[in-house]
Amino acid sequence: QVHLVESGGGLVQAGGSLRLSCAASGSIDSILTMGWYRQAPGKQRVLVAAITSVDSTNYADSVKGRFTISRDNAKTTVYLQMNSLKPEDTAVYYCNADVPVNRYSLRSYWGQGTQVTVSS
Repeated sequence: QVHLVESGGGLVQAGGSLRLSCAASGSIDSILTMGWYRQAPGKQRVLVAAITSVDSTNYADSVKGRFTISRDNAKTTVYLQMNSLKPEDTAVYYCNADVPVNRYSLRSYWGQGTQVTVSS
């Protein structure tokens, strides 16, 4: 079992910055990948950024060059630094952790979500 708790959301003006944090507890050594997803009203949840157990990262095209995913040395907390925020970044941001169940499948764990609102 993995438990995820997000923090750091809020209201910011366009062009501003926010940093989201996701603290993981439980079976953290089993985590393969951690990431941030977001869901805007009326839209599907989509991947924003992810980081693997060997610190390989990938980003959605819409946030490349503006957002950075990282984690602490203990690999218990993942961060999403968001710069040059735009109104279209407004969404609920969810932390995700994928844990292998067997060689063919993963189990996903989710945080409760944190609201990010960017005003124009």
